Formats: sequence, structure tokens, C-alpha cells
Amino acid sequence: MKREKFHVTGMTCSACSSHVEKAVRKLPGVYDCQVSLITNSMFVSFEEEKTSVPAICNAVEKAGYGASSANAEEKEEKPQDSDLKKRMKSLIWAFSFLIVLMYVSMGHMIGLPLPGFLCGTENAVSCALTQLLLTIPVLFIYRRTFLVGYKTLFSGAPTMDSLVALSASGSMLYGFFALYRMSWGLGHGDMSLAEHYSMELYFESAAMILTLIALGKTLEAKAKDKTGDAIRKLLQLAPKVCAVKCGEEEIILNVSDVREGDVIVIRAGERIPVDGVIVSGNATLDESAVTGESMPVEKTTGDHVISGTVNTSGYFEFTATQVGENTTLNQIVRIVEETGASKAPIARLADKVAAVFVPVVMGIALVSFVVWMLAGRGFEFAFSMGISVLVISCPCALGLATPVAMMVGTGVGAKYGILVSSARALENARKVTTVVLDKTGTITYGKPAVTEIIPAESVTERTLLRLAASAEMPSEHPLGKTIVEYARDKGVTLTEPDDFTSVVGSGITAKIGNDTLLIGNRDFILENGIPTDEFEPKAENLAEQGNTPLYIGRNGELIGLIALADQVKASSVEAIETLHRMGKKVVMMTGDNERTAKAIGKKVGVDQVIAQLTPGQKARQIKVLQFDKGEKVAMVGDGINDSPALIQADVGLSVATGSDIAMEASDIVLMKSDLNDVVRAIKLSKATIRNVKENLFWAFGYNTLAIPIAAGVFYPLLQWKLSPMLGAAAMSLSSVCVVTNALRLRRLKLGNEENIRQIPVGEMKGENKMTKTLIVEGMMCEHCVARVKKALEGVQGVQAMVDLENKTAVCTLCADIPDKTLVSAVEDAGYDVTEIK
Repeated sequence: MKREKFHVTGMTCSACSSHVEKAVRKLPGVYDCQVSLITNSMFVSFEEEKTSVPAICNAVEKAGYGASSANAEEKEEKPQDSDLKKRMKSLIWAFSFLIVLMYVSMGHMIGLPLPGFLCGTENAVSCALTQLLLTIPVLFIYRRTFLVGYKTLFSGAPTMDSLVALSASGSMLYGFFALYRMSWGLGHGDMSLAEHYSMELYFESAAMILTLIALGKTLEAKAKDKTGDAIRKLLQLAPKVCAVKCGEEEIILNVSDVREGDVIVIRAGERIPVDGVIVSGNATLDESAVTGESMPVEKTTGDHVISGTVNTSGYFEFTATQVGENTTLNQIVRIVEETGASKAPIARLADKVAAVFVPVVMGIALVSFVVWMLAGRGFEFAFSMGISVLVISCPCALGLATPVAMMVGTGVGAKYGILVSSARALENARKVTTVVLDKTGTITYGKPAVTEIIPAESVTERTLLRLAASAEMPSEHPLGKTIVEYARDKGVTLTEPDDFTSVVGSGITAKIGNDTLLIGNRDFILENGIPTDEFEPKAENLAEQGNTPLYIGRNGELIGLIALADQVKASSVEAIETLHRMGKKVVMMTGDNERTAKAIGKKVGVDQVIAQLTPGQKARQIKVLQFDKGEKVAMVGDGINDSPALIQADVGLSVATGSDIAMEASDIVLMKSDLNDVVRAIKLSKATIRNVKENLFWAFGYNTLAIPIAAGVFYPLLQWKLSPMLGAAAMSLSSVCVVTNALRLRRLKLGNEENIRQIPVGEMKGENKMTKTLIVEGMMCEHCVARVKKALEGVQGVQAMVDLENKTAVCTLCADIPDKTLVSAVEDAGYDVTEIK
């Protein structure tokens, strides 16, 4: 059995992807076929003895689309460029011709001046030919609509393209008929006939139908344009070259040339290129991007290292065990690609209706023609009635109903800092029954913070902090840096140590004046002959609560503990309580250790905790929830390790403080990194989909009324007969109703920030809180808001609410943090603070 990836071109809706899948599954030897409209890709499992890659490509081409094989090497190349620019260019040209065409065909009806050679019955043919010449470029620009539309129609699976192609073709056919009848009338001196058919041209209807439908598809294309960037950014995590030992020397090789068994040298600050096992040395690795473990991980001889992780301090050599496509990082890429392909694209109501609507419309047109012929009205009258049904059957508003509402809905979300990248997300968010939360960076801040200082009786808390922070000043370890930053924020004066030694994976020793200090884990302190019995119960209790206790020894005596932990965000408890009130189950999934995960889960009140998961296992756990338990799952994460799970979920949400890759893989980005925005996203989804259904009512309501008029149902009694002017007016009115209804969404209120109770950092710890308001200049958009918020919350003990409109940042502090610290954080992010209140 062979599994091959293909690039597919020409798909514009869910019916297209379904049609491609059906065409390939019909081939002998095809075991499985998964088509992704979002990534324009297809994965096919097949028996090479029964079918081949060219046969699969040929089947797709016969279905009206394009296909090409994508081999493994292509994964390192930039994904296919989006066709959005091409669509926009085509749309601009089409509208340019359509505007002039509408002026020529309809301008005189509202008193607009026309050139003399286009005015009057005697110039009717000149005017008709001018309209034809202006219509032809639009037909050429969107010629693919006809090719795909008729192919799917003749294959028995009509789509919206089939409906558009039929309507536009009917318009052109009747336009040519009217042109010939006009010419005959002028040639035979029958001016009344010429005048009659000069008002029966349908060229502008063909151009309008094609252009308005294209506008809707272009709006949809904008939503999925950036999806392919996620895979490219994942691959950029791995370095392109690395240092490989060759005897006693080091040589620089491309990572693609590394083979299993090669010994690779890694220094501080470098990324791990492939998976392997350390053979010598010690180091501290940041694995948060892949595993979700927020705290740094100590590594020594015999430990495994993972591609894409970062060596923050230390030196080591390791033997490559997994290279090329088998590395952890490339497996994440594969999961992202295949999960995206296996997920069913959004089922568009318009395409479902089209499958039934097209044959029904053709039947009505034929019946109309036959009935009027039998009624003795003559060929011309019967023909015009049949063609009119085809012309009027394509609801241009239907092409706008979904994308316009989605665009307005996403605009409303953006005002609240909720950036929606796909219509699928807005459709599915309202159906969510289970919300899965990552721990690191989602429920918590994603970085260590000092949570408690426990001094011995012989020292004060401030003295203990001063000694520990002074000793850690030269340290490159993240925990040491956190202690130093915390002490400086508290205004503690530090002293540079006279001597400093770092024992990787254990702790540090330093000399300050006459004092010799040791800081590290329990084993490190015991190895240096310092008893820890007095602090064991406190250390164990801290560890049970998810803290990392550091022991501090001075001159052979244990003088205290400093606990560090990844702290819970101020809004997490509030958001989880609200989700429970809405009837949602909340699950926490993390790559972190089980003890820490359970401690955080208990603190915030989730329903279930699943710990120590790899990226692939997270995605599989979500599959279990979806397929075994029938849940609609929303996944909220922030790291690269969350990418497969974000794509597997029915709705993927990422927080803005996370990685770019997580944002690209998600459907919704929460710019304020506030879990309360998950609640707002669900409310936005419900309101937007309700609006879409209302729009579809207006679009089909137009057809419900227009088709009977076009068929001549009211002609015997009221003499109602469809004219181009009536058709254009109805088309425009329907579109106006749809757009106006969609704009009502702009008044939607998802909840004001001031009405949502915020839990200040200080309140969570039982401390006094303090508020400072910064006036920030230079913010231009929600991305600027996210940067300022991230910068301020990077300061220990700060919770920030940033307002773009008022250019303010309200900081809730759990300690007396100096103004200059806050100003420096904002300025480092590239913005200016003009005032602090």
C-alpha cells in the first residue's frame, strides 16, 4: 500500500472537494482518499499494482480540476502561493468592465447621458454590440466557471458553478437572440420590433452574475490564504546546518545530510537539529515549543533530546537516532498536514441546495417553454420565458450571503481582539460541547515566577532573597534569571559574586563576601553535606502545588527555600467557571508532568486533566473525544506542540502570546490572551450563523418570487413578464438586503470589559493590589495591543488590560513595581509611554 500527497487546483467550495474525492475513490486499488479544501491538498492510499499517480491525476483532471504529485522533498519548500492576488486582480478587471457595462445598459433609465452613437432605436445594434464587447472580457476572466460548471453538471454532480454557468449562458444566449431580432427589425423597417428587443438584452446580467459570485469567493479566499504558512514555520524551527564530529574535528553539514549514528555538537543558544541521545556533557533545554513543559529541563548523558528544542545553557554531544522525516519535528509537520486533510471541510448550504436546485430549475425552464408553446404563444415568447427562468435562477445574493456575514462577524470579533481566520470556525464554535485547554501559556503565563520565599529563623525574607539573587546574577539558567528579576522588581540591592560555578542540572555555588552560597535542588544540597530535614515537609507541599522548590545553603547551613512556578493567569478561573455555566465540559491537556498538571487543574477547576502528552497524543485524545464520545471540541493552545491538536479540533483557538505557528494552525486567535474571549467567540459564532441563515432566506426569497414571474405564471392575469431591468433590480435588491442584514452584526455586544470581573494577581495570592494606568503612544492595531500586553505581563506580578481606542494600558500589580520598569518594558516593545497615572 502506498500513500501519496497531491496538490489540487481549482477547488472553490466543499462540493468541489467532495467531487474530487468521489472521482479518485472510483479508481481501482484506491483504499482511501482525503481532500482538504483549506490546504488544496489530497492524500491517497492506493495499491501500485492496480493504479498509479498519473491515473489519479487524470481522474482529478477529468473531474474538472488540476492535480500534481507532491513528493517528500517538497515539504521543505515554500507552500504553494495563494491565488488571492490573482483573484483580486481578476475581480478588479471584472468590476472595471461591469461598471462601464451597467452605465451603457442602464444609465439612460436614470437620466445619465450617453454618447450619440449609443442613443435611440436607430443605434440599437451599436449599443447592443458595445454591451457585448464589454461582457466578453468578463466571460473570459471567469471562463473556468463554465469549464468546471458544465463538467460537474454533465458528470451528474452539479454545484454552484453549474448554476452560475447555466444562468450566464442563458443570459448570453438570449442576448444573441435579441441582437439578431433587433437587426432583422432594423433591416426590415420594423422599428417597434427593434425597440422591443433593445430592452430585452441580458448581457449585463451575465457579467453581473459572474462578478458578484466571484466577489463572494474572493472574500472566502481571504479567510484561508494564510493557512499554508504554518507548515513552513514549523520547518524553520530546525536549523539548516549543524556541527558534526569527524574524528577529533568538527565539520559543518546540512541537516539533511546527517545520518543515524552521527555525533552532533550543541553549544548554548543552539537548536537541536535531529532527535538523539546525549553521549557526553550536560545542558538545560527549553522544550516548551515541542512538549509544552514550561520549566527548563536538565539533560545529561543518556537522556533523549528532541529536534526543534533549544539549548539555553551548557555544552553536550549527542548521537543522532532519528533523522530526516523521522524526527519529532517532521512528525508534527506530517500530523498537521494529514489532520488538516482528513477533517471534512465546511458543508456549504449553497452547494447542497445547488445539487437539487440546478435540475429543478432546468426542469422549470423546459416545462415553461413547452407550456407556452402548447398555449400557442409562439416560439419567441416561449423561448424568452424558458431562458428567463435560467437567467433569474442564479441568486447573486447567495454568493454573498455567507462571506459578507462572515466578514462582518470577523470584524466584530476583531474589535474584541478575537481574530477569526476561517468561516468553518464561526460555524462550528456555536456547536462546541467540550473545551480543551493547554496548560502552559494558556491557563498559565508560560514562564516561571517566584511564588513563595520561606526563610529559616536565622535570616529574614529580604536577606534570603538578596543573597539568592546576588548569587544567581551570572547564571544563564531561566530559574536563576527569574529570581534576579524578582529581586530587582522588589528594589533589593544586589552584590556581584566574587566566585561563581554552575553545576548543570543541579545548581550553583557562589561566594559573596565571606559567605559561600549553594542554590539548587535537594540532591545537590545533600551532596554538599547540608541537611534538609527541617524544610522537607514545606518543599513537598510546594511540589504538590506545582511549584519547583530551590534550596539555599550558606556556609554549610540551609537558610531557606525559594519556590518558583508557572502562575495561573488572572482570568483563567473566571473563564472556566463561565464555560461551566454555559454547559461546556472543560479538559486540560498538557505535556507537563502529572503532579504539576493536577495541581494547576485543581486550582482552576477543570473537569479532567490529561498530562505528559506528546503533540501527536494530544491530537489523538481529541479524536477520541470527537469520534468515541461524540463531542464537538474546541482546542485552546499557544505552543508549537499544540499545532496538531489545534487542527484536529472542530475549532482551534490560540492565544497571542504563543508561537506564530500555533496562530497559523488555529482558526481563531485571542489577541488579549484572555480565556474569557473563548466565551465571546462562542457568542459571536451563534450570532453570525443566525445572520447567515437570515441572509440565505433573503437570497432564496428572491428566487422564490422571481422564478414564477420569469416562467410567466402571472402573465395571463397580470401581464407580468420578466425584463432585464426587473431582473437587475431584483438582483440588486436581494444583494442590498443581504449586505444590510449582515451589517446589523456590527451592533452586536459580546460583553464590555468593565463588566467582566477580573481576578487581579494580588487577589489570587491574598496580597494587596495596586493599579497604574499608562498612556501609550504608537499603537495602531490589535497586533500592537498584543505586543504591549505581552511586554507588560513579562514583568513579574503584572496583569495588563490594553485599550487601543483610548491608548491606555491599565496594569494591576501585586507589588510596588517601579514606574521605570513598566516604561522600560513598553519601550523595549517599540512604543512610547507619555504619562503614568
